[in-house]
Amino acid sequence: MRPVLELAACGETKVSDAVKELSDAFELTESEREELLPSGKQTKMANRVHWARTYLKQAGLLKSPRRGHFEITPVGKDVLATAKEDINTKFLHQFSEFQDFQNRSSQTREPSADDSTETDMTTPDEVLRSAHTKITAALADDLLDRLRESEPKFFEDVIVRLLLAMGYGYGSGSGEVIGMSGDDGVDGVINLDRLGVDQVYIQAKRYAAQNTVGSGAIRDFYGALGMKDVTKGIFVTTSSFSPSARQTAEKLGARIVLVDGVQLANLMIAHEIGCRVTETFKIATLEESFFE
Repeated sequence: MRPVLELAACGETKVSDAVKELSDAFELTESEREELLPSGKQTKMANRVHWARTYLKQAGLLKSPRRGHFEITPVGKDVLATAKEDINTKFLHQFSEFQDFQNRSSQTREPSADDSTETDMTTPDEVLRSAHTKITAALADDLLDRLRESEPKFFEDVIVRLLLAMGYGYGSGSGEVIGMSGDDGVDGVINLDRLGVDQVYIQAKRYAAQNTVGSGAIRDFYGALGMKDVTKGIFVTTSSFSPSARQTAEKLGARIVLVDGVQLANLMIAHEIGCRVTETFKIATLEESFFE
């Protein structure tokens, strides 16, 4: 992690360039540079650089100025100037952002002091599931980062596409983005039948992680639904909802469903919107009846 951070301190760096530069710095042989993971789809060196960048970014030491690039943050500069110990997952646990990431990556257990190692008490099944949740959590954060950087119309289109993929609407052409001036406070609509008699309206807020949606925005959306004379609405944000916002949605007469950033990213992963499955593991078990 320290070499990746030191490279970022020299300026904005492309991930692929970082792999080459660090391979040179470590004086790797050609065979070491070309060594692949067991999947055969990525080199081991590229995988190490990718995860070092991901972990440092989750701790707030790096940021992504644009696709496929990273650069150091003020916090990262302070770490380079003061940290005398190894920069690893144990070191990164001092940052609340990294703790939050580890908690999202550990759905069934508490993060250990050094989550990079497995204990003798960890079973292979647990190791596999732990790795899967870490990969999924990192992907979810990347998806939200990209959505927050996107144009409003693109974000609204993503939400419509996601809802159609989830089974809303009567077909591929039953949803559209309508967010523009004079849209009466709604950004998209899904027709649940061919004539558009039954409709679901969408509000999409592309907010930074720390910008919580309050109750006022829910009431405004409720008013917009009233103007459209509909009773179903989905409010989606890349951030989160305040407790008062959730209480307001529950109390209003219209059926308003709230989807926060974490749920949005998980739904996108589940329905392969903005991402795709690149590898599937099959786990076989002994068939006892075969030997009887």
